[in-house]
Amino acid sequence: MAQVLVVDDSSTMREIVSSFLSQNGFDVAVASDGRDGLAKLGADPGIRLIVSDVNMPNMDGLTMARTIRQDLGNKDVRIVMLTTEDNAAIRARGREAGVTGWIVKPFRGEAVLGPFRKLCGMA
Repeated sequence: MAQVLVVDDSSTMREIVSSFLSQNGFDVAVASDGRDGLAKLGADPGIRLIVSDVNMPNMDGLTMARTIRQDLGNKDVRIVMLTTEDNAAIRARGREAGVTGWIVKPFRGEAVLGPFRKLCGMA
């Protein structure tokens, strides 16, 4: 069972983030968009943290977050957006959708290790 689900339509970003987290003690699953992310979350009750891009085909990250919170009623999983989007309006949409945190790309793994460990109950 994975602790972290990395959701990004870029295979390069999925690899960078998932490899870094795996090398630092996290069990990681990956998904290519929001729909795939919902399926992976549904299949793995051990997921405690989702790290997701915002802009993806099929289903974007904010729609995925809103679906997790409202349609699935899952208030326990933490959702962190890892995105190039950095404006107040989209962050507000994220809060409304139930997003826990916001990280602007590029991904700086060392900076998130402590917070991610806490969110996963590892600290």
